[in-house]
Amino acid sequence: MNIETSAVRLRPGVAAPLDVARVRRDFPILSQTIRGKKLVFLDSAASAQKPRAVIEAMANAMETQYANVHRGLHWMSERTTDAYERAREAAARLINARDTSEVVFVRNSTEAINLVSHSYGRGIMQPGQAVLISEMEHHSNIVPWQMLRDARGIELRVAPITDAGELDLDAYAALLADGRVELVAITHMSNVLGTYTPAERLIRLAHEHGAKVLLDGSQAAVHRRVDVQALEADFYAFTGHKLYGPTGIGVLWARRELLDAMPPFLGGGEMIASVSFAESTWAAVPHKFEAGTPAILEAIGLNAAIDYVQAIGYDAIAAHESSLTEHALSRLSAIEGLRILGRARERGGVISFTLDRAHAHDVATVLDRQGIAVRAGHHCAEPLMHRFGVESTARASFAVYTTHEEIDALADGLVRAREFFA
Repeated sequence: MNIETSAVRLRPGVAAPLDVARVRRDFPILSQTIRGKKLVFLDSAASAQKPRAVIEAMANAMETQYANVHRGLHWMSERTTDAYERAREAAARLINARDTSEVVFVRNSTEAINLVSHSYGRGIMQPGQAVLISEMEHHSNIVPWQMLRDARGIELRVAPITDAGELDLDAYAALLADGRVELVAITHMSNVLGTYTPAERLIRLAHEHGAKVLLDGSQAAVHRRVDVQALEADFYAFTGHKLYGPTGIGVLWARRELLDAMPPFLGGGEMIASVSFAESTWAAVPHKFEAGTPAILEAIGLNAAIDYVQAIGYDAIAAHESSLTEHALSRLSAIEGLRILGRARERGGVISFTLDRAHAHDVATVLDRQGIAVRAGHHCAEPLMHRFGVESTARASFAVYTTHEEIDALADGLVRAREFFA
């Protein structure tokens, strides 16, 4: 089924003002108080809160139409199958996929990357070829390639980043130069630094040297419009729970010709065309990669989340989060003893920092006593922590419901934390 690309396009450069107060009313959880304080939720990069539209879509499906999909001829199954496949169409429109068959539902971005590692890496790549990643990757875009390296004799190369937290493009090009890199797997936006990688340029350089490209869009798909056709990417992964949807549902997009060539990831029901004791044949994509009963309710919730985000509009989201990030960098930079990791010129609403004489976990605990939720630890990016000479950081991350007043609360809370630890 072809997708009408105009369905997701907004007028370029035009951003309707984002009414944050109205948006916040869509998220029931934000009205809570924590430890007697108004909740300030600044941990959306880990998992975003859910709007009422998502909650109600999933509840309605359970209350009125639930059945297994693709296998039943009765009314309930047909209705639920239609809802499930509409979610696939919504995901395809979101990233401007050429065809819905290029959208594979997975549990999350981690499973999407593992699928590529197993089906493309073990099924198509040859010993002696290389995978190229960067120093700023999440563990989910490191560990699968280490496992592939150890199992198949694939070389793993790592592109360095600068002190500003940007990819070293000269080093990246040099690592591609010998033509042995078969696959580049790189983040579209760092979950620690907030850095946007120059995806179009990275893909162009990779293709010039015969390499395919997988972008980890777990963060980027939340904050900016993604067009996989314009990017000319080969694989793109994102996850529902960061995009205001439920956990347990994510998307792997890949070019149809690649999916056709790749062997299945898991075996079982749904992914077959026929089975005998002698042999089995595979269903057409995307079902070849969707073994077993899928995340039906979660897909319906993802559809509602995509509709919600698109109703707000990525131009408005980007303008709002740019304003938040600029304000946060200004406020936090003024705090004595606070160090912000990375100063990328193009960045999204994620800021990781350390505070003198205080462990990140202690900082997060003190902030929690003030009703402020931030992340603390290595953020599943230990090599990146080591690159900057730290073991852990605190991290504040922003969403459509984040306000400037919450940024001020964070800054004031960090001042109190600094005084406490001093």
